[in-house]
Amino acid sequence: MAAASPRMRRPDAMVYLDYNATAPIRPEAAEAVARALAVGGNPSSVHGVGRAARRLVEDAREQVAALVGARPEQIVFTGSGSAANNAALRVVGRERLVVSAIEHDSVLRAAGDRAALVPATPAGTVDVAALDRLLMDDARPALVSVMLANNETGVIQPIAEVVACARRHGALVHCDAVQAAGRIAIDVGSLGVDLLTVSAHKLGGPQGVGALVVADGIELDPLVKGGGQERGRYAGTENVAGIAGFGAAAAVAGAALPAESARLAALRDRLEDGLRAKAPGLHIFGADAPRVANMSCIAMPGIASETQVMALDLAGFAVSAGAACSSGRVQPSHVLRAMGADESAASSAIRVSFGWRSVAADVDGFVAAWTELHRRSAKPAISAA
Repeated sequence: MAAASPRMRRPDAMVYLDYNATAPIRPEAAEAVARALAVGGNPSSVHGVGRAARRLVEDAREQVAALVGARPEQIVFTGSGSAANNAALRVVGRERLVVSAIEHDSVLRAAGDRAALVPATPAGTVDVAALDRLLMDDARPALVSVMLANNETGVIQPIAEVVACARRHGALVHCDAVQAAGRIAIDVGSLGVDLLTVSAHKLGGPQGVGALVVADGIELDPLVKGGGQERGRYAGTENVAGIAGFGAAAAVAGAALPAESARLAALRDRLEDGLRAKAPGLHIFGADAPRVANMSCIAMPGIASETQVMALDLAGFAVSAGAACSSGRVQPSHVLRAMGADESAASSAIRVSFGWRSVAADVDGFVAAWTELHRRSAKPAISAA
């Protein structure tokens, strides 16, 4: 019997290669969510059910803190990574925001027109010399925001240099570590940052819960005001089930490092080597800089990113064109443009990202599908008679 056409592939047979958008929930996290839902109760209530809910929240706080080398009391749970990023930019006493041009939209849009943008190098790292000049030119108290690993290229940023530069000018530092947590080892104390963002659903936890790590002595103007939850830094009844799932995912992801990082690096190298063998001269954004192990950002000049995503979807492979929250836009990636890519190159890149369920067969199938799409795109058009 002939094999089914890729166009007939069932949704449950899709090869999922979009972990940077959302990782499939880990069994341990799903079980933790279910257990928490069965407990019920408001963690601010003083009766037994409330205390049981509070215990779940505090256990998860310890697990998330352990993942990033923080103390539990430094963890502030929020409704998402984006909410944590927005909360981080509200440090009391900071008159000026300085953010890198390759930040996630949740930082760039929250910062708005009042922020000074730090350019990126062609390799995809923040230009620390430019940051130094920006801080030198304006003596107002500043908050600098630079991510740990870029969500579109995977490039790891020189946070130690950023912190050293900021300290010379009396600036505080926020670091969005959403795409780094669970993929590289993180110790917030060693990084030296004042605020750090993580998110559950990138680790294999549930969607709708994030966390902000707040160093001692940092005062925030609460993003959400109301009750005294989260030490008065983020009001509203905690999402107990989501937080419990976050903690479970953080514990599993932390225990898996560094073996999982090495496994995913092997998959990434297998993918990139396979594509280069089929398409010599293939451009991989950020390949000349240190990257997290689980992703590649690759260009197919002349074929729009959205067209590639749709064609690969029909072939049974789920990938994205840049950040998931931006993929619906028909415009070039701001990250790739900041790296110096022209509009054509920035409009023809897709992001392929792996995770805990990914295997070598996924990579080999993707290489075959991408190669076929590349072959078809290279054919000259047949003119009408």
